[in-house]
Amino acid sequence: MTDWARHIIEIPIFMEANARIHELRKLLNEHNHRYYVLCAPTLTDAEYDELYRELVAMENRFPDLKDPNSPTQRVGAPSKGGFPAPGD
Repeated sequence: MTDWARHIIEIPIFMEANARIHELRKLLNEHNHRYYVLCAPTLTDAEYDELYRELVAMENRFPDLKDPNSPTQRVGAPSKGGFPAPGD
């Protein structure tokens, strides 16, 4: 198979991966918000972990689609506030 033919075949795979990665990021961001901010999760930990592992695998398979704002690149969530400032 020529490089050109291989490239034509890989484009739809890349585009499908891109769509799925965006979908997983959106889902995980929504569930992070529900869990950390609203204290109202709608997924079990196992369900969340399954989606997270899928996203990690997809980003590893398609490193050009990695994003520093991905849930796989961040730790935790912003504080809900209400904590005293240091020194108070």
